[in-house]
Amino acid sequence: MNTDEVLSIFKSAGAVLEGHFILTSGLHSPVFLQKARVFMHPDKTETLCRALAERVRDAVGEPLDYCVGPAIGGLIPAYETARHLGAPAIWVEREDGKFRLRRFEVEKGARVVIIEDIVTTGLSIRETVDCMRALGAEVVAAACLIDRSAGKADIGVPLIALAEYEVPAYPADALPPELAALPAVKPGSRSL
Repeated sequence: MNTDEVLSIFKSAGAVLEGHFILTSGLHSPVFLQKARVFMHPDKTETLCRALAERVRDAVGEPLDYCVGPAIGGLIPAYETARHLGAPAIWVEREDGKFRLRRFEVEKGARVVIIEDIVTTGLSIRETVDCMRALGAEVVAAACLIDRSAGKADIGVPLIALAEYEVPAYPADALPPELAALPAVKPGSRSL
């Protein structure tokens, strides 16, 4: 599956939005990828995550002990990708602002891959990597459906992206006039 095919699925679900958006990273962008509109369709989600699982398998081999999703955005793709990899899906969630593995245990040395929905700066993946390493897991890679950074995000482990789709993103104090003229919407989940 290539970038055009991935974006075609997002567009068919009405998930490529245009306007003025404050991303989970805090950056502002004229495009928001509302993956929830894709994830509400099991067939579209299955197609994307099966392709992502193939990429993960090709890159890191098997066996994998766990696929780990950062909550909230990584829950569905981690579960569905894990299903295709034949590995358990677990997740980290924020507790006092930090990712914790609250509902599961992992064995020291467990081979894990972090599965995320969309990467812009890679912060959620870096925090998940730190959490899993602190528990003694071996983070062999991270994977995402779409890498908005087009390979520029430094996440501390190899990043496997199903698609790279670089969309402009700006700090709040450096908005182009046409973006600044639009009301900003914050559709992400980090503050939840």
